[in-house]
Amino acid sequence: MSKNDAALAKRWYDAWNARDVGAILALYAEEIEFSSPFVSALGFGREGVIHGKGMFRAYVEAALPRVPALSFAHVALCGGARGHTLIYRINTGVLVAEMHELDGNGLIVRADASYETSELPGA
Repeated sequence: MSKNDAALAKRWYDAWNARDVGAILALYAEEIEFSSPFVSALGFGREGVIHGKGMFRAYVEAALPRVPALSFAHVALCGGARGHTLIYRINTGVLVAEMHELDGNGLIVRADASYETSELPGA
């Protein structure tokens, strides 16, 4: 894991927690592919995947007003070969793992958010 991962993670948390759409979008590449269960819930595609910064902007602008108390509390930063994964808790206490694949400019080109559900059967 590089120092760039930690710096990007800090900028990511700061932008989202400030609800600053411009700062959020500045973290992502034009060809962003973003997936989350909330994509479908907000009517942005049945598969839960958004392609392109224009659609991502529309998603962010729709999502932020719907969840006025939304906040992200850092739990861990995991480094990977093509980027990193942020582990955080949202304001409701749910644990989230969000993988960010980075391009050569250090922008997020692919993001996949996975939300805590329940214990594994038999675990």
